[in-house]
Amino acid sequence: MHATTSPSAIAVAPRRLQGPALANVVRYLAVAAAGLLLPAALLALWLTAVHRQWMPEQILPPPALVWQSLQELWATGELLDHLLISAGRVGWSLLIGGSAGLALGFGMGLSRTLRAYLFPTFDVVSQFPVLGWIPLLIILAGIDEALKVTAISIAVVVPVAINTLHGIANIPHTQLEVAAVYRFSLPQVVRRVVLPSAAPSLFNGLRQAVMQAWLTLVFVELLASSEGIGYLMVWGRQLGQLDLVVVGMVVIGAVGVGLDLLLRWAEASMLGWRRTAF
Repeated sequence: MHATTSPSAIAVAPRRLQGPALANVVRYLAVAAAGLLLPAALLALWLTAVHRQWMPEQILPPPALVWQSLQELWATGELLDHLLISAGRVGWSLLIGGSAGLALGFGMGLSRTLRAYLFPTFDVVSQFPVLGWIPLLIILAGIDEALKVTAISIAVVVPVAINTLHGIANIPHTQLEVAAVYRFSLPQVVRRVVLPSAAPSLFNGLRQAVMQAWLTLVFVELLASSEGIGYLMVWGRQLGQLDLVVVGMVVIGAVGVGLDLLLRWAEASMLGWRRTAF
């Protein structure tokens, strides 16, 4: 005889599935609401300070003026032009600094000899902040694009190299021993063993590199630039229009959060197999 399923049992199953999903949605909304409490409080404090004139408008522009300036800059295309210029600098720096960091990290991770020669010097040099490189870079590269790209690339190299090295160092020895038994070549070891095992650390290094690149970009553009988001803030300060400075701050923060969310999504999409496999 064939087993039959009652209609009541069929009706209960979707309810059981909907329960955890609804709980996850509620939990996500609660976390999002909690994260919005502080920005809402700061905005309320800003509005109160402007309304009661705790500071002159030249020092603390009202939110309505900042919003109007943001709309005008976007409508004229000026804001987008500055953003594209800044994004181009970050892109070139990630390409140059990321490639150098990957090469250093893979080299030191796969070769004990190379690590013995390079890591002590790299460890010391990586302690220097990017600010400490600026005087030397100005002498060597001037104050044009070469200075900006070089400074941002230096900021990118360190997190990429360190996270790549740590990712390779944490690979279980048993996996490398199996690769040796099967006589994998170096490219096969990298493709079949190193990359899958070190992928989370590589993504972590990439996220840190993007954030460091974006922060360093703003600094070098504030220091010496005639275009870009940092220059927009300097220009607003020189004109006494602090609403432009606040617009730059808002755009910088929004782009930084957007980049981090994009990288998180890419990591979750590409490394989803780890959650299902383990």
